[in-house]
Amino acid sequence: MADHRRVDVGGIELAYRVSGAADASPLVLLHALGKDAADWDGVLGAFERHWRVYVPDLRGHGESAWPGEYSLELMRDDVLGFLDALGLDRVTLVGHSLGGFVAYLLAEGHPERVDRLVLEDVSAPLPRERTVPVRPDGPLSFDWEMVLAVRKQIDDPDPVWLDRLGEITSPTLIVAGGSLSHVPQDRIAEMARRIPDARVVTVEAGHLVHDVRPREFTDAVLAFLRPAEG
Repeated sequence: MADHRRVDVGGIELAYRVSGAADASPLVLLHALGKDAADWDGVLGAFERHWRVYVPDLRGHGESAWPGEYSLELMRDDVLGFLDALGLDRVTLVGHSLGGFVAYLLAEGHPERVDRLVLEDVSAPLPRERTVPVRPDGPLSFDWEMVLAVRKQIDDPDPVWLDRLGEITSPTLIVAGGSLSHVPQDRIAEMARRIPDARVVTVEAGHLVHDVRPREFTDAVLAFLRPAEG
């Protein structure tokens, strides 16, 4: 069972869950937009058998702080500060959608901190048609201002992010959702082309691969992270 904890990162309190053997190698899971640490519960068991698993709520999500200031760079810096605060020098990093953006920005800027990288159905940072999201009715488990801020960046990303994909040094697995996903799969292929040591596995599950096809997702990830056991 995961322990629920909190840590101060540069004045921002992040909630996180941790499970697995205390002396195991660290693995960090980063959730998608509007989700939180609980989104990984369906696949957590497959990972905590092999790693010490850390699952934070990104800023503006869940039980972490909602400071009113949001960007992908701030989320990246939060995760870096999270690693520093917990004394995690080098980790395996897994990110889904928004969490994937945050993960590869961290891997670009601080390649020495990422041992291996897994990106779940996340596009290369290329411009796309802008749309105005509509706020759902009722109370939310995330800050709507955060959604507006990061959607602007995802729609019109900094060109430097694309250029720097080539600076990622960690072996990288990209799990694509296939034809059922709203993410253009050619953009996933472009990201794999630009990351020096990247491979793509497609699971026809749509965007929520680890939720819709948890066994196929964990099989693909474990085959990449622990090939000797395959």
